[in-house]
Amino acid sequence: MPQHIRSVAVFCGARPGTDPAHLAAARALGAGLAAEGMTLVYGGGGIGLMGAVAEATAAAGGRVHGVIPEFLTRVERPSAHAAEMEVTTSMHTRKTRMFELADAFVTLSGGLGTLDETVEILTWRQLGLHDKPVIILDIGGWAQPLLALVEALIAQGFVDPSNRRLYAVAPDVPAALALLRQAPPPETAAPPDRL
Repeated sequence: MPQHIRSVAVFCGARPGTDPAHLAAARALGAGLAAEGMTLVYGGGGIGLMGAVAEATAAAGGRVHGVIPEFLTRVERPSAHAAEMEVTTSMHTRKTRMFELADAFVTLSGGLGTLDETVEILTWRQLGLHDKPVIILDIGGWAQPLLALVEALIAQGFVDPSNRRLYAVAPDVPAALALLRQAPPPETAAPPDRL
């Protein structure tokens, strides 16, 4: 079976979190993407889970493509492990560029920024701007509150039940990598002006 996913945008935290399982998952995901021959596209930072996934990808011989807004270069310290590092003018430009570069998306643990990126990419898929796979990694139950919120919105009539198809949930890194391997070819991305 041919592999259709060549690049994966990973949304994750600039902090490691309190449970070591999150850092271990970031390292396993980075090594796994490299083993699969998939390019890591990520937020460019060299700290927290972002730094760990980039370092692990590079250490395993994988390709790392960072995208970071200029103002964050002083806060999140761009990773030295990125073969390519794009500096953008804004957060919105960063997210649009990551979208353009990625064939699929994986949400790893993180904070408000990670939630923002995940909800936006799901909204774009809901609106028909893309049909790229979105995988939410539920490490240590991290994603349960987010998933419960979606279910509450469905129950209250704000989200159609069919929107559960917008994402897949993986309990661990091997399951996420299996979903990426099985993904169909991504459709052509929407023109940037529609985003």
